[in-house]
Amino acid sequence: MPNWTSDRRAAGGLRFPTAAGVGTPDDTWARTKAALDAEARAVGFAAMGITRPDAVPQQAERLAEFLRAGRHGQMGWMAERTHWRGDPAALWPEARSVVMLAELYTPDGDPLEALERRDHAAVSVYAQGKDYHDLVKKRLKRLGRWLLETAPEPGHQIKVFVDTAPVMEKPLAEAAGLGWQGKHTNLLSRELGSWFFLGAIFTTMPLPQDAPGAGHCGSCRACLDACPTGAFPAPYQLDARRCISYLTIEHKGPVDPQLRPLMGNRIYGCDDCLAVCPWNKFAQAGSEMRYRGIIDAPPLAELAALDDRAFRERFSGSPIKRIGRDRFVRNVLYAIGNSGDAGLAAAARPLLRDQDPTVAEAAGWALARLGG
Repeated sequence: MPNWTSDRRAAGGLRFPTAAGVGTPDDTWARTKAALDAEARAVGFAAMGITRPDAVPQQAERLAEFLRAGRHGQMGWMAERTHWRGDPAALWPEARSVVMLAELYTPDGDPLEALERRDHAAVSVYAQGKDYHDLVKKRLKRLGRWLLETAPEPGHQIKVFVDTAPVMEKPLAEAAGLGWQGKHTNLLSRELGSWFFLGAIFTTMPLPQDAPGAGHCGSCRACLDACPTGAFPAPYQLDARRCISYLTIEHKGPVDPQLRPLMGNRIYGCDDCLAVCPWNKFAQAGSEMRYRGIIDAPPLAELAALDDRAFRERFSGSPIKRIGRDRFVRNVLYAIGNSGDAGLAAAARPLLRDQDPTVAEAAGWALARLGG
């Protein structure tokens, strides 16, 4: 939770302009906001919106309902610090504004094409390059420092967040006018489509707010119907326990055998509900090339052979590294079992003796699916 202050000492003796002689305080903050938007785009963000920390009062009860239904699965951290997660204003009571920012990672082609190559892995687009936590946070820090150094008055503070703290980024982004949460619960934008990360800068500055986003899903059910495992009990509701992204990333231990065949060759995440959204026809191209290049759609046999050291070396700097070799190879073995390629049995057979019992069980399941 990085925290910086805009005082003259912290800014190396920088002198701050005041509002005197240049209009009302509201005018001054409006100019600050306009300059911040321009700087945000200059450092690489695709869009910016501003809201208040208390702009999403409905989220506390929605989160409580989600947790009561057990739809968070093994993600016990979601049930921790719910007083912060459900109420962004409680996270930092001094904050007066939340600057929400979107960073594109738009794919070059159709990510669903990878599902047709069943002897190769399908990896979610966001995880095919460098870890977005690192890249987005660096950009947030750079923008935040700029904001402090150019603030119209001293003494203000900021905190930056990117998916690593109890912050409800998607509801805040909707409140800030960046888009709306679609029926798949992800954020959509008429200008950006589906493919963007979110980052937040909380600040004590009284920046002008944007109008909240309005929904534009209409009667469309494309994302709901595309889900391979039926993870949406109803529009705008998600049961993470059936979501392939949750199963391949967050779920520890064996996956329910009834769900394994539905996972196909998806070994890390799932893009189906995002990829089919009609609003993607307006998606802008991303400019950050580091979101590509670490992994695309490698052969499953190649990935099954990774030991712990080789896994860590291959996925250094990637978000994939955080799930560890054992969970990753478990996912690869489920994909091998779903491949229908008896030739891949040779890649699964040695893993029957793996030291991790979940990996060994997955190897046995894959071999049984391939006929031994």
